[in-house]
Amino acid sequence: MGPVPARDVVLIVNPSAGGGRGARALPAVVERLTELGITTTAQSTRDLNHARELADEAARAGHVTVTLGGDGLAGCVAGVLREHPGSVMGILPGGRGNDFARANGIPLDPEAACDVIASGVETPMDVGDVDGRTFLGIASLGFDSLANHHANQAPARLGRGVYLYATLRTLTTFHQATFTLTVDGEPQSYKGWSVAAANSTTYAGGMIIAPGAELHDGRLDLVTIRGSSKLRFLRTLPKVFKGRHVESPMVDVVRATEVHVATDHPFTVYADGDPIAVTPCTMRAIPDAIRVLLPA
Repeated sequence: MGPVPARDVVLIVNPSAGGGRGARALPAVVERLTELGITTTAQSTRDLNHARELADEAARAGHVTVTLGGDGLAGCVAGVLREHPGSVMGILPGGRGNDFARANGIPLDPEAACDVIASGVETPMDVGDVDGRTFLGIASLGFDSLANHHANQAPARLGRGVYLYATLRTLTTFHQATFTLTVDGEPQSYKGWSVAAANSTTYAGGMIIAPGAELHDGRLDLVTIRGSSKLRFLRTLPKVFKGRHVESPMVDVVRATEVHVATDHPFTVYADGDPIAVTPCTMRAIPDAIRVLLPA
């Protein structure tokens, strides 16, 4: 593997991501890519289905497909590119959380991140799959289902503070659930807060939910948060920003290639910030499914 030579790029932009951050960054991004010798065609998305169409067209034409938006857009495009072996993806952060960029050393300033598109290393990378839907970072449910819902409904002016707002709001109403898992064929059941299947380390704007997760090991880090009082949960929560929560006896982490999840009542599964499935569901790791430009 080595640096990818300059090629034509299709830049897929979510104009509403991050309260319009992507749209505001677009002129400077196109100018910077041009300075770097990259021919760029920018296309704004109407929705994720439109983004899939644009990514499919770009991959079929042999272009590098670059997203300018949030993790949801990146995960959506990755799902298309896994169907086009040899296609290459780049990521420019333009959302609120930008967790995939954060976890992989991509500059969080989209203009600065253009240098990765020009001189980054083309790197094979695993993706996660939930019932046929692709995710790049982390799929989670339970407490996270309601927290993600509140975060997505919150006003854009909250910025990254939306995740704290959503967590505290969810804590006031959430009742622990029963989770029944089959982890690589081994059954287990517990009452608790949540389950997260992590391909990457970070979600929700910098929460290091799975500090040991690797994007190249063909497995998901399964993080389960088991029963405790709300006070203990609240005291443990700040430790997630340094990945220290995994030291708590209420948190278990195992690695798995496939996990089936059932719950005592249906939960929406969120991944890369967007709803992608409903329990019961099966989560899997798909090894070396895509090629992504990462810092050299």
